[in-house]
Amino acid sequence: MSYLVVLVLDDPDQCRDVLDAWEAAGAPGVTILDSSGLGRVRGMNLRDGVPLMPSLSDLFRREENHHRTLFSVVKEQSQVEAIVQATQPIVGGLDREHTGFLFVVPVSQVYGWRKAEGE
Repeated sequence: MSYLVVLVLDDPDQCRDVLDAWEAAGAPGVTILDSSGLGRVRGMNLRDGVPLMPSLSDLFRREENHHRTLFSVVKEQSQVEAIVQATQPIVGGLDREHTGFLFVVPVSQVYGWRKAEGE
């Protein structure tokens, strides 16, 4: 059976380190999406925070309020465990607030998976 590993990473600055760690842990590829949670969207007060006539400096001054959502499909449970173990030290432990949220889902079928040379 294959597994889908999904990480909603709270700090986008950690994304490159997490990607390198996942690759070293055996992830055959990783897809990255910009994402935002409900709490962050509500906290941004989009309507009140933008001037009627915003300038470029107003737009650039806004703090980024996004997460990065990373996902990868792996073939073995051992790869899942390696990915989780590689993620923990980078984010400072997923049991702490504002670090991230990781979950794993069993995948019963995979199509379009390219075989590596020699497989």
